[in-house]
Amino acid sequence: MASNDPFDDILNLEDNFYSEGYAKGMADGAHAGRLEGRSFGIEKGFEKFVEAGRLYGKAVVWANRLPSTATTTTTTTTPPPAMKASSLPGLGKGGQRLEKNILTLHALVELDTLSTENSDDAVNDFDDRVKRAQGKARVIERNLAANEVGTLISSYASTSA
Repeated sequence: MASNDPFDDILNLEDNFYSEGYAKGMADGAHAGRLEGRSFGIEKGFEKFVEAGRLYGKAVVWANRLPSTATTTTTTTTPPPAMKASSLPGLGKGGQRLEKNILTLHALVELDTLSTENSDDAVNDFDDRVKRAQGKARVIERNLAANEVGTLISSYASTSA
């Protein structure tokens, strides 16, 4: 037997408002969460690709500053694109190790091989490659700094003799 009491709706008014507010809040929160998550993802992705692009630019410039005899070696990686050779000063004697490090850096951050997928494996691979490229760039920078110091010392020694 159903009761037709007109006060049932009034007695449950607070529960009805609570349920309705909860449902609307969940829907608004889910929508706002998707928007905020998307903008956060775009921001972080941009930061990561800026770093990869910065490292790629360093690799291209360093590769184009290598002595011309160093570019004749056979490697499994594709060499960076050539720039105007006359506008860049040479790196001096860096040796095959320096060339290998520069080509490895280029291979790690070559923009065509970096994945833009949003899967866990692709993101982890991207982060790993950029982190390894950052380490390789530090090694190259230290090697170049040591070469410059050695060049300065040898030029000072030859002028003072």
